[in-house]
Amino acid sequence: MNRTSKLGLLAVLVLATVPLFAQQNVPPRAKAFETAPEIPYDSVPNFLKLPQNLYLGEGIGVARNSKGHVFVFTRSGETRLFEFDQNGNYVREIGQGLYGFEMAHGVRVDSQDNIWAVDEGTNMVIKFSPEGRVLMTMGRREEAVEGVRATPAPGTPPPSAQPYRFNRPTDVTWDPAGNIYISDGYGNSRVAKYDKNGRFIKEVGTRGTQPGQMNTPHSITSDAKGNIYVADRGNRRIQVFDSDLNLVKIYDNVGAPWAVCISPGPHQYLYSSNSNPDNNDSRLMAVSGEVYKMELDGTIVGKFGKPGKQLGEFSTIHAIDCRNENELVVAEITAWRIQKLVLKPQRVQTSSRAK
Repeated sequence: MNRTSKLGLLAVLVLATVPLFAQQNVPPRAKAFETAPEIPYDSVPNFLKLPQNLYLGEGIGVARNSKGHVFVFTRSGETRLFEFDQNGNYVREIGQGLYGFEMAHGVRVDSQDNIWAVDEGTNMVIKFSPEGRVLMTMGRREEAVEGVRATPAPGTPPPSAQPYRFNRPTDVTWDPAGNIYISDGYGNSRVAKYDKNGRFIKEVGTRGTQPGQMNTPHSITSDAKGNIYVADRGNRRIQVFDSDLNLVKIYDNVGAPWAVCISPGPHQYLYSSNSNPDNNDSRLMAVSGEVYKMELDGTIVGKFGKPGKQLGEFSTIHAIDCRNENELVVAEITAWRIQKLVLKPQRVQTSSRAK
């Protein structure tokens, strides 16, 4: 065999091994639509009891603390943060008139029952004590004295992300060491990691469709090992990173994930809402409003819900609290409400394993 033939044979062998290598390293995919079993559930009527002449606006954020108290971050005439007890009775408002409140996007409660509000309008993340005192602020609201920024010309790339400045952030989570992860969000398309005192450590993500890139990271959560799950809404996928923000796996074909949540306990589950159908895909339009219950490896163990405005139907779920595995609280942006859901899972074989 001459040298040219040997080189040709070598090239063929290399090319032949590429697909196998790629298959072994492609992040797993999750399927949901045809094979996931339905999970029966009920919606608790009139769960939240608001005082007279007090109303919710858009259901933007919802979270519970260790006592089961419910915190609701809502947009109405102004952004407001309300607390209700475990039975839905009104307790108080937190942060009324706060400088960091302009356009709510998310609320979470950490393991010490501190309350974290993510405000898209002021580009701030605010940590409150359980008593409602401000403990820490992250990001900064633009000063009114600086005036209104000129609208950039079409096609102008966004400015580079800065460690301590956000551009319309969306959500926050933590790892077991207390490090803070912020999905930053509409403008920066990144996840930024900070230590427990708010000191910047690193970031991952730029706008794009490649693995590790993002298009509107809209919600974020973490598991007991410190893996970070990002609802990459614009790319219609969930990306999973380790605590050092190295990409571990990707779950696509779960619709457009607007909200993600992981239940506590020894066996954790990932919940993801498909709240925005692809208008070019009739299958996805039919399931918009569904929530998927998943193993952390991407296996779909069940699904529930359908689009609509009646009790037990969903109208653009924007946030999920899953502190109790089979008792969820969801916030709906277009229906202006909060629903408490009681799941009734049945013993079924898991299906739709990621592949």
